[in-house]
Parts: sequence; C-alpha cells; structure tokens
Amino acid sequence: MPSLTAFENILVPMEIAGRRDAAARAKRLLGEVGLSDRGHHYPSQLSGGEQQRVAIARALSNDPPIILADEPTGNLDSTTGKLVMQLLLDVRRTRQTTMMLVTHDADLASLADSRLVLRDGRPVDDRVEATR
Repeated sequence: MPSLTAFENILVPMEIAGRRDAAARAKRLLGEVGLSDRGHHYPSQLSGGEQQRVAIARALSNDPPIILADEPTGNLDSTTGKLVMQLLLDVRRTRQTTMMLVTHDADLASLADSRLVLRDGRPVDDRVEATR
C-alpha cells in the first residue's frame, strides 16, 4: 500500500488477524528480508527488489502453510531476482512451507522440486520441452 511505510505494510495483516506481537514480529520480518533500516520508507522510496522483499515479509507475517508466488522476480534485474529467489528458497526450507511459483524463467523453474509446464494453457511433458 503506497500510503504506508514498509513496516506498516508488514504490520497490517497481523493487526487484522489480531496478533498481539504484531509490531515486534514486523520488525523481525524486516530483519529477515534484510530491510531493518528501511522500515520507515514508503514504497516509492524503495527499489523494486526492496519492494519485493517487503511483499515477501508481508506474505509471511501470519505464517501461511502455502506461499503462492506469481512471477516474484519478473520486474527485477537478474542480480536482484536471484537474491529474491534465494530468499524465497530459504524461507521455504527454514519454515517448511509449500511454495507454488509461477514463472516464465526457465532457470528459476529449474530450482523447483517438481514442475508443471504449460503450453497454450495445457500441461506438457517438460522433458519433451527441454529438447525443443
């Protein structure tokens, strides 16, 4: 939300859920995504990668069992995209959550435990796709 700081963006879902530790948890999540010193900044004052990391922290705020990520690196340069993807992979591993990721990036897809490849809206065998 553009009118809220990074800290407030992370805080809102927890306040809605009634978490008593919302402020402390928002601070911890900012630290987890490497933005402890940027919590007072508004989205327009953050880079694309920083905005994406705030979005990840917000998504994690209420400990979801499943993370749905639609093109999480789509608007980022390759270096920042790798950092964001590494963060997501670390989150998945340390929190033992399920992550469903949608991407057009073959390198990113190759990091998945399993893949479903679609062509023209229909599933295809990705081993066949790799030989094309």
